[in-house]
Amino acid sequence: MLVRRFGIARLELCEDAVQTALLRALEVWPLREIPDEPAAWLRRVATHQVLDALRRERTATSAIAREPPEDTQAPEAVYLESEVHDDLLRMLFVCADPAVPHEGRLVLALKTLCGFSTAEIALRLFSSEEAVHKRLQRARAVLRARGPDLETPPLAELASRLATVHETIYLLFNEGYGSAHEDTPIRRELADEAIRLGLVLREHPVGAAPETDALLALMCLHAARFDARLDGSGGLLLLDEQDRARWGHALVVAGLEHLRRSAGGFSTYHLEASIAAEHCLAPSFAATRWDRIVPLYEMLERVAPSPLYTLNRAIALSQWKGVDAGLEVLEALRPPAWLLVYYLWDATLGELYRRRGDRARAVEHLTRALDAAPTHAERALLERRLALAR
Repeated sequence: MLVRRFGIARLELCEDAVQTALLRALEVWPLREIPDEPAAWLRRVATHQVLDALRRERTATSAIAREPPEDTQAPEAVYLESEVHDDLLRMLFVCADPAVPHEGRLVLALKTLCGFSTAEIALRLFSSEEAVHKRLQRARAVLRARGPDLETPPLAELASRLATVHETIYLLFNEGYGSAHEDTPIRRELADEAIRLGLVLREHPVGAAPETDALLALMCLHAARFDARLDGSGGLLLLDEQDRARWGHALVVAGLEHLRRSAGGFSTYHLEASIAAEHCLAPSFAATRWDRIVPLYEMLERVAPSPLYTLNRAIALSQWKGVDAGLEVLEALRPPAWLLVYYLWDATLGELYRRRGDRARAVEHLTRALDAAPTHAERALLERRLALAR
């Protein structure tokens, strides 16, 4: 809301103002009653912070003339058909500015709008924290050079930004599904927000695309398993350990409906959603149709080559044709440097070697995975596997 009122060039000033408002709430609210309208209180404090900063910088003449200083409510918006009605979703399109390099767009959106830390972004993009920081600074510099007013781009330009918006929502959901927070393996609020954004996006003329429905299908089908992914003590449960009676039936139905509506398009989201559907439709882990899942991963490797898809294909292949078939795929792979330090690479190799009976290699890889795992829950899971391998 602040960026829309004061301009994208003042993005960092608006960020600072919001942080100040939140900190002031933490200081003041415990000593008094929480305001009847907390959001209006935060808007007023943040708005005053921006106005005070603009006055100090002697650049506020036009902005102050436009803004009533005691305004506590956001003005009622009037939207054109082409505009994006949701503030956060609109900002995702703004951050997808083609003038910013691709990964810079993702970094900007994840950091500024989704609240990711630099470390979390680095983990999701398989990059270093230093590289993430540099991309963020460059992206902000590009936006600062833009004009002072934030307007929704025309429909044609929105369409060119849709893929980046999809990708940001996908990464937001992934952090909710498998969080990098040490004490929080699942962050449902992020996954729920990603699904909400997807549903809002689907209602926009540009967002009403097969890829949006495919992404929604993927998110709903994965979110359906949330209740079954944790045990009573908060530990992670693998797919073969989960009680399928605890899977969310309504989310499975919604996911399958979105997958049906996605017909007429083709993307990685379609393929990943089809894999998730196979898991959700299987009555048991043993009854999973791995012979259908493996070809879907092969298609993903052709459409969007990634060693992560190869890693998942090897896992599926080991379930279909045996552990040796999966290991053959991984042993023939020349993994990039970033994959060699990714804990799931060693975790997968360790588990496959354990199942083959090669205890020495299993212990070696599982120990490395344990050292690199980002959360307590994942470390506890790997410790269980390591105990089985010894």
